[in-house]
Amino acid sequence: MTRPVYLDNHATTPLDPRVLDAMLPYFKEKFGNPHSSSHSFGDEAADAVEKARAQVADLIGAEAREIIFTSGATESNNISIQGAARFHKGKKNHIVTVVTEHKCVLESVRHMEDEGFDVTRLAVEKDGLIDPRRFAEALTEQTVLATVMSVHNEIGVIQPLAEIGRMCREKGVYLQSDCAQAVGKIPLDVNEMNIDLMSISGHKVYGPKGIGALYLRRRPRTRVHPLFHGGGQERGMRSGTVPAPLVVGLGEACAVAAEDMAADHARVGKLRDRLLDGVRAGIPDVILNGDAECRVAGNLNLSFPGVDGNAMMAALRPHICVSSGSACTSTSVEPSYSLVALGLDKDLAHGSFRVGVGRFTTDAEIDTAIGVIVDQITALGGGKGVRTAAE
Repeated sequence: MTRPVYLDNHATTPLDPRVLDAMLPYFKEKFGNPHSSSHSFGDEAADAVEKARAQVADLIGAEAREIIFTSGATESNNISIQGAARFHKGKKNHIVTVVTEHKCVLESVRHMEDEGFDVTRLAVEKDGLIDPRRFAEALTEQTVLATVMSVHNEIGVIQPLAEIGRMCREKGVYLQSDCAQAVGKIPLDVNEMNIDLMSISGHKVYGPKGIGALYLRRRPRTRVHPLFHGGGQERGMRSGTVPAPLVVGLGEACAVAAEDMAADHARVGKLRDRLLDGVRAGIPDVILNGDAECRVAGNLNLSFPGVDGNAMMAALRPHICVSSGSACTSTSVEPSYSLVALGLDKDLAHGSFRVGVGRFTTDAEIDTAIGVIVDQITALGGGKGVRTAAE
């Protein structure tokens, strides 16, 4: 059976072969525990971990000692938000976030709210971007932390982090950013952007699953409480044995991204535009969700007026891998809260899906996807002038 075309690179990316090659020795002959400093096996693994730490840091303009390895961006977000809030509890009690943040951010913030923190949840404009003026107005003398995603996981829009960071620094507020979808895709510099805490995910940047990183600023020092305790590894912020093979993979993935980012951006952007142009030619009333220009190269989030979301995903599933904008359970289907926040009605939000073009997507796969989308959506009643984007 022919496998469907994979266009869900925001959910996860395939492991780059160069990353796998770098990892393999640390699963086999170089299997030492990086914390075993009494023999050469441990030293070998420790050296590899420190090399990877520098590779991650180089990609975001940080110092190697500011990088803490975690299990992924979800853990990094939890450490950042809960750790910073708890450290300053009793001194500052206000957190600013955005209604379209990832669930792990919103849930962490809600948990802090249950512990007595005040929370401001900012709305976004119809293009998915924050109004910087509203953000500035939300900051108070009691604000300890603002958490703003760099690249949105569903609609791919890029928030103005440099401007947001400047405002936070002026007010003495920590800026935390979930950069799982941004690292390796767009240039990031923690100093130019005044980011104090950044969350990174390995499997979003063609690295392995189960590994991520937290950037924790040293100057001016960002203070957080760890979520759990143990042997004091990773500066006491993330106790437990560091998984050397996975860390090596994350480091190599970041090194590859640093080298290939410009070329990847140009190539992936062309493929993304080719797909959008092809779909628009066949279905003129398709709606692109999120700002058309200020978005990451590989992202499309498309709505099809008059098309049932469940039927749409069922029709596409055998042919292409895309992500529904719906959060599905066994008993209910709800439209994406991020799309609803843009002002889409529930039916239109439900009739939407996300496309993630990636490093290994081919021209032929894009052409196949265009044909599948146009044929299947048309068969379901799309493209018949039910509603236009202008409406």
